[in-house]
Amino acid sequence: MDTTAQDVHWMHLALELARRGIGLASPNPAVGCVIVDAEGGQIGEGWHEYDRFDHAEVSALKNARQNSKTDRLRGSTAFVTLEPCNHTGRTGPCTQALISAGVSRVVAATADPNPNVAGRGMEALRAAGIQTTLGVCESEARRINEGFAKWIQHRRPFVLLKAAMTLDGRIAPLPAIRTAREPYWITGEESRAAVQGLRASADAVLTGVGTILADDPLLTDRSGQARRRPLLRVVVDSSLRTPLDSKLIRSCRNDVMIFTVSTDESRANKFRDCGVRVEVLTSKTDRVPLRGVLERLGAEGILNVLLETGTRLNSAFLSEKLADRLQFFVSPQILGGDAIPVFGDSSGPTHLHHLEIERFGRDFAVSSLLFDPWPNL
Repeated sequence: MDTTAQDVHWMHLALELARRGIGLASPNPAVGCVIVDAEGGQIGEGWHEYDRFDHAEVSALKNARQNSKTDRLRGSTAFVTLEPCNHTGRTGPCTQALISAGVSRVVAATADPNPNVAGRGMEALRAAGIQTTLGVCESEARRINEGFAKWIQHRRPFVLLKAAMTLDGRIAPLPAIRTAREPYWITGEESRAAVQGLRASADAVLTGVGTILADDPLLTDRSGQARRRPLLRVVVDSSLRTPLDSKLIRSCRNDVMIFTVSTDESRANKFRDCGVRVEVLTSKTDRVPLRGVLERLGAEGILNVLLETGTRLNSAFLSEKLADRLQFFVSPQILGGDAIPVFGDSSGPTHLHHLEIERFGRDFAVSSLLFDPWPNL
């Protein structure tokens, strides 16, 4: 069936419901569902939260039954932001739940990147005589679940490289003219609030020991949004130089992980005594292998990693093609050529083709996808 304005209207509502699951659905995708009866009135809605088990479709069906004294599901339409699953995992298949409820049409924003589904959910619905429409608000739906799309196929997290910088691409003045172990704020309060939103959407935030030594950050999620598990705070520290009296270590509640190549067990045990997980990776150099870091985080069920790093790690993630999306918060000021750059000379040329620009007070943000995690479905 052709897409209508009403299809877009109801899918926008389903997308808003899906966003309620951000921070609560991982390592599952954030999905929303709206059910509309044959007369065009909304009768049910739902979204997925991992701990509540029910997928969005099942939650919406239950909500519809609770809201009506009569069975208004027969002949209804379900609008869902991700193709309904057709296999049994932690729960039964959503396709069967929709079929059994008597739904006559299913509108899905995007196919499921999970190889166990990948179009077969819609096929099962069509085989049962249900009309299907795919692709309504597809780009918005895929943006919500970029992390899931990357992880479910490759078991590695989606990496968002975030930086706050000046118009001349600088992230801080030289250490000689700033206060040691104190942050130097490049951007304004509106941009910093938006960064908290990025942390709320992430499973882990990753930084380097250089940032810990320079800024002594907490790296906590202070957005106030609900989340199922604490934000994992990750440090790449090749020789275990992170100060034991840093804010990060002193605030550790089993939510800090340090990746290193150091074999200094005495030093590592001091971190472990503070509740820090120390992961020792093997490397042919004195640097922590970043791909190994991402693979280890993927094995932990980490879907989204937010990078808040300095020049060296920014350059390494970019040059090794490990960053999937860039987001720069740009302040209208110039620090000059002697200040610290966001990238080093080794980064090489990178062309951005999917620019999104947004204002945050006096600042503006530029975002671009580097590598699309969604398969050609």
